[in-house]
Amino acid sequence: MEAVQRRRVTVTGVVQGVGFRPYVYTRATGLGLAGHVTNTPEGVVAEVEGAAAAVTQFCDRLAADAPPLAVVDRVDHCEVPASGGAGFTIVASRTGGPARTLVSPDVATCADCLAELADPADRRHRHPFITCTHCGPRFTIVTGLPYDRAHTTMARFPMCPDCAREYADPADRRFHAQPVACPACGPRLRLLAGHPPREVPAADPVAEARRLLAAGAVLAVKGLGGYHLACDAAHAGAVAELRRRKARGDKPFALMARDPADVEHLVHLGPVERELLAGGVRPIVLLRRRASSAGALPEEVAPRCPDLGVMLPYTPLHHLLLGLPGDPPGPRLLVMTSGNLSGEPIVTDDGEALDRLAGLADAWLAHDRPIHVPCDDSVVRVCDGETLTLRRSRGYAPLPVALPVPVPAALAAGGDLKNTFCLGEGRRAWLSAHIGDMGDLATQYAFERAERRLESITGVTPGLLAADRHPGYRSGRWAEGAAAGRPLVRVQHHHAHVASTMAEHGLDGTRRVIGVAFDGTGYGDDGAVWGGEVLLADYAGYARFAHLAYVPLPGGDAAVHRPYRMALSHLRAAGIAWSADLPCTAACPPDELRLLETQLARNLNCVPTSSMGRLFDAVSALAGVCQVAGYEAQAAIELESAALGAPAPGALAPDSGPGSGTATGYAFALCPPAAGAPGPLTADPAPVLAAVAGDVRAGVARSVIAARFHAGVAALVVTLCGLARAGHGLDTVALTGGVFANTLLSCACARALRADGFTVLRHGRVPPGDGGLSLGQLMVAAHATDHHPQQGEPHVPGGTRQSA
Repeated sequence: MEAVQRRRVTVTGVVQGVGFRPYVYTRATGLGLAGHVTNTPEGVVAEVEGAAAAVTQFCDRLAADAPPLAVVDRVDHCEVPASGGAGFTIVASRTGGPARTLVSPDVATCADCLAELADPADRRHRHPFITCTHCGPRFTIVTGLPYDRAHTTMARFPMCPDCAREYADPADRRFHAQPVACPACGPRLRLLAGHPPREVPAADPVAEARRLLAAGAVLAVKGLGGYHLACDAAHAGAVAELRRRKARGDKPFALMARDPADVEHLVHLGPVERELLAGGVRPIVLLRRRASSAGALPEEVAPRCPDLGVMLPYTPLHHLLLGLPGDPPGPRLLVMTSGNLSGEPIVTDDGEALDRLAGLADAWLAHDRPIHVPCDDSVVRVCDGETLTLRRSRGYAPLPVALPVPVPAALAAGGDLKNTFCLGEGRRAWLSAHIGDMGDLATQYAFERAERRLESITGVTPGLLAADRHPGYRSGRWAEGAAAGRPLVRVQHHHAHVASTMAEHGLDGTRRVIGVAFDGTGYGDDGAVWGGEVLLADYAGYARFAHLAYVPLPGGDAAVHRPYRMALSHLRAAGIAWSADLPCTAACPPDELRLLETQLARNLNCVPTSSMGRLFDAVSALAGVCQVAGYEAQAAIELESAALGAPAPGALAPDSGPGSGTATGYAFALCPPAAGAPGPLTADPAPVLAAVAGDVRAGVARSVIAARFHAGVAALVVTLCGLARAGHGLDTVALTGGVFANTLLSCACARALRADGFTVLRHGRVPPGDGGLSLGQLMVAAHATDHHPQQGEPHVPGGTRQSA
């Protein structure tokens, strides 16, 4: 007779809320094993007893055959005394002790649930909250661990006998699916309209909501992680009114389409884009517009933007809003934008939605399942066939990022724009969902709430804090106030960007990289605004190898919002007269032009900047592309759009006019430091500005000017990296910072660098902009406390060495 063996198995990772206990039950009973399985704060713990061969088979294949939504980190098992007994059970979850398991992100409605949603014979036909073990809300409804119904916002909805029977049946797809519900016992929809809002007595709130959308109304729709504002994307008046009410300027709106076929005539769709659109995350995917799509949508959807942001429905309610087969005709494309005023956090509370969205929405499609964790839509795009995450939120958070080296329990506060924070311990880092811009008081409160929630579900109690070096950052001030005696490490902005790239790619920091950090704004060690940096960096510190030459930033934010000011500043620095025939001069009102001249001459409120983002703004204005920016990076985005319309590369050679552009782009001047003086190289854009001005006067097309500028920046990157390799023996380049959200530039740089023999690291899962900053802060701060670097390290030739 074969020996009986009993083993205790602990499985860690994303193993709660993904059907792991039902999977363990089915696997154990199929092998004839006795025992039990339960959720604990550490993960899933099972004990199995039976024939030794069956027990071994159970343990060996447990991770390999796991449910599709599970992410298994480890399977640990040990032998324990046999206790006899028969049968296998799922026992009540064990509470107490620190949380060590991982919570699943929210998952788009699966195909099985969609089939039931559309089936008139199914008891969940048209149920707006249909879900099962393989799909539906997770992170946004979790109130505690272990993940059980009692620890979610579904706790207030007792299951009816039919749902309870499914929940208890191991053969059912809803076996231990915590959000399970049906029309008899689940959340309820309601439609409200008017001022003050009153419930609309409609037999079918969704049908009435579709009728309102078709008539041009703006609806506030409660989703998984917050409210959206929705309108018919084909209704020009509705889109324009939503833009006016939300004070959105020209910032593009996202679209929701029922099917990729509904947008194929508007955008280019490759296989990777299709996979992203239709997968379980359902992010907003930025898709290049087709040239033939002009006029197919109202211009107000995405004015002068080269991309359309598109997502497919990810909740049953979204599918119902867009219509099931056989439904009366309704809008085929919806504008879906975050339910808030620009700059404020997304609205999640129902009462708050009726108040804060009162001036924005004509009606509210709400329900009574609370949202515990706010979570905006994620935003991605495809760059060279790979996913580039621009906003990491719904569908990705709170999955951790694996770290190449262990870190102590720490919290990094991130930056002030596109804020995320990061908790880390051991070899895991948890980036928060997108928080937003910290200039708004409501966003700062949202930051504090999100930080407490993430601590509670990760079990990380930070003993170390990290923040940006900028003395005025609200995130940094929060970290100072929250430190309470704990060490706080201040990390230079662009060093953090490079460290974030290194961490994402699994570099342990034993070898430096060439970090090309291009963005709009970052506080420099000399008090200037940096942003066009080439650093030689590891986690311990960095040398500033090269940067764009400084020019004045006249009036700070005024220059950001009015790119013509930046263009005029660059022209003055380059010794080029403000001629009336230049678009940026013509765009500046005469009174402002005189004041700006005085401001620059006297250096009043003119902090120096090396920002590549501001250079993009300047060229955009000088070329006549964008003079006033209504949202972040608008001038640069429109310059990229113009470049995409340029002729083939061979046509980029200059006309017979005075411009100095070539097929390889405008040329920067490289200036070494003064003889014998330490310091970085500077890349002077003066020749670029002169060439652009010459091409403008010669009547060269904006698209050609834009393409030559992009090519010139890419050539500069390759040149500087080549010099860094020659001087320091480094051959790995990290491209980081918000400027590299520009795929035209990113692809050009990566191709040229690889052709020159470099290994190129670019962001994929972590945003290149400030949304990924906190991960780099975490790594630098952890290294600083482990290795205790000293300030004032020896000078590194070709750069200025700084410790963390």
